[in-house]
Amino acid sequence: MEIYIDNRQDKIKLEYDIERIIENVVKEVLNLEEESLDCEVSVSFVDNTEIRELNREYRSMDKETDVLSFPMEDDFFLEGPTLLGDIIISLEKALEQSEDFGHSLDREIAYLTAHSMLHLLGYDHMEEDEKDIMRTKEKEIMKRLGIFKENKGD
Repeated sequence: MEIYIDNRQDKIKLEYDIERIIENVVKEVLNLEEESLDCEVSVSFVDNTEIRELNREYRSMDKETDVLSFPMEDDFFLEGPTLLGDIIISLEKALEQSEDFGHSLDREIAYLTAHSMLHLLGYDHMEEDEKDIMRTKEKEIMKRLGIFKENKGD
């Protein structure tokens, strides 16, 4: 499993263990979905300005968002690890949400990573039944990792 992390913002300091947190979340999502760990994922941290631009360009929505997922859709890679895609997280939005929900930034990043990984694996939440499935899986992942909303320090 290869995870490439790119911090393209300088407004919020990332903790040293964020790589471990992201790795644990990615691994747990893959285990839950019974997917191979022989894969590659990139995670980029950006600010609200950049994620707004990406959201406008790729989703025609001119507003900030917390996370964007870009699944790899090319099937021409026959050898090597599966390229799952890219996860883009706005650290500004993640910090704002963590404060609104009363938990740590690390917990919010873990949740956004789990949510986005499910998108990379083909899940969506446009319909209510799809949303219910994703929420159930997100809760299971966080439970397996021992990351709960009431753990403000985790």
